[in-house]
Amino acid sequence: MAVNADLAGRTYPPSGPYAVDAPSLAAFAAAVGSQDPVHTDREAAHAAGYRDVIAPPTFAVTIAQQCDRQLLEDPQAGIDYSRVVHGEQRFVHHRPITAGDEVLGTLSVDSIREAGGHAMVTTRTELATTAGEPLCTSTSTIVVRGGE
Repeated sequence: MAVNADLAGRTYPPSGPYAVDAPSLAAFAAAVGSQDPVHTDREAAHAAGYRDVIAPPTFAVTIAQQCDRQLLEDPQAGIDYSRVVHGEQRFVHHRPITAGDEVLGTLSVDSIREAGGHAMVTTRTELATTAGEPLCTSTSTIVVRGGE
């Protein structure tokens, strides 16, 4: 089954909330090699003007990819996950994701196009607090390899 191009333009219902806590942010900072204390030390974060420790910028992918599951598991999408290759990821941050945030993600399928027998699927996930405060816009392109 080929990727269903008719899904371009679809927006899925918000998913979450996803709780953000200090231990998760510290673990992510360690995993990506960030040594900035605003990611692990509440006092350093306060001194920098934040209410609590903040996420490294790429932490947003951990939530955005959970939101992407809506498309990947949609039987109408026709996406065989075993054929998926991550192509590109971009972030526009509106404010740092902070320990204590409860995050909702709204996934939109911006485009689906074919190139060289492969499907290029671009999605956009708007991350916001449960109170509606924008946090990050995450844009991702996956390649669904064609062929057998």
